[in-house]
Amino acid sequence: MQRILFVCTGNTCRSPMAEALFRAKAAGSNFEVRSAGVAAFDGQRASDYALQVLAERGILHDHQSRRLNEQLIQWADLILTMSRGHKDAIHGFYPQAAGKVYTLTEFANADPNRDIADPFGGSLYDYQKCAEEIDHLLDRLYQKLIQAHTRES
Repeated sequence: MQRILFVCTGNTCRSPMAEALFRAKAAGSNFEVRSAGVAAFDGQRASDYALQVLAERGILHDHQSRRLNEQLIQWADLILTMSRGHKDAIHGFYPQAAGKVYTLTEFANADPNRDIADPFGGSLYDYQKCAEEIDHLLDRLYQKLIQAHTRES
């Protein structure tokens, strides 16, 4: 079982969408997925637009935000952030996690200097474009992880 943690700022937009999208994509595979935020307040719902975008894709996600903590850092085998700033924050607060923290774009072999824009406060269209970008990167991520697992077997 490989444990993947998606991280953004408030854990109400990008990382919950990534969590739900990847969970749906990898259903039946050997992955466990969670999300957290570097500045999240525990127990908040995902944003209405994030939930709407997921529902448009046939995914229901009963999300409760959680703040990134030592327990989640230890739980995760791989930590994927939505921005370089999130990655830097994790390195600062949890230097022991350095070997397993990447931006999603970096790990998916896309542009490592590109962040996934935060749709918070934006329109439904902003959330749809964000989800589309994340989903494309998750396709690449899933293929990379499956290939790595096949090579190990």
